[in-house]
Amino acid sequence: MCPPEKLLLIAGSGKYPFLVVHSARKAGVQHIILVAFEGETSPELVGWVDEMHTVRVGQLSHLLSVARKSGADYAMAAGQIAPKNLFDLCLDMRAFLLLARLHKRNAETLFGAVADELARVGVELLPATTFLDNHLAGEGLLAGPKIKFRAMKDLQFGYQIAKEISRLDIGQTVVVRKGTVLAVEAFEGTNSSILRGGKLGRENTTIVKVAKPNQDMRFDVPTIGITTLECASSVRVQSVGIEAHCTLLLEKDRLIEYANLHSLSIYGLKAS
Repeated sequence: MCPPEKLLLIAGSGKYPFLVVHSARKAGVQHIILVAFEGETSPELVGWVDEMHTVRVGQLSHLLSVARKSGADYAMAAGQIAPKNLFDLCLDMRAFLLLARLHKRNAETLFGAVADELARVGVELLPATTFLDNHLAGEGLLAGPKIKFRAMKDLQFGYQIAKEISRLDIGQTVVVRKGTVLAVEAFEGTNSSILRGGKLGRENTTIVKVAKPNQDMRFDVPTIGITTLECASSVRVQSVGIEAHCTLLLEKDRLIEYANLHSLSIYGLKAS
């Protein structure tokens, strides 16, 4: 698609929103309107955009009002909301009614419903990988030393397990060692599960992160960044497997440099 003149960016925390802004500008987007969440979105992002509006998590009417008045036909969602804040929501009536309609409440159903609400005010939510093709993981060894036979077996095993737990909507990351599952990601998030599993494995463990089957690429796209590698390195993880063609590498050059420096292998996996 041709780059839109205006883009509404709904941004959570982390480096991901910065990457979206940089890549959108490079692609030719002239005007970026930021929707920032109180206590989540980095204040530094303000200097990167043309316009900013602040909303509270759970204030759907305000978000939709900003979207409707923005003049943008397209939006993107990037960044995270701290899990603990999802249990401390101050919902407005529109958000309350939206939640009441959902039989299953998870990131996919929640953000899917928000995407439908955005569409009703004339704003289409684009895939979260729009403008970011150069930052998606390829196949094979991406950084670090060559994968040893035992670690490759663990990568393949971990991929199968991670795909299954993601299908069940438990999480998208597993930690394994010598064919044994040490940790499964749940509500605590990727980095906490890495630390938990890595401490059990002590050394030479493997982590694998995948996309959900039929992942809705408009949101909740799997990513890894420096913080993920720092967590892995701190518990002596040996290799990191990520699903090729759908996992975003945040700060890609820095990520590769860190992995090479710490002898941490990053490997792009694909379905066999």
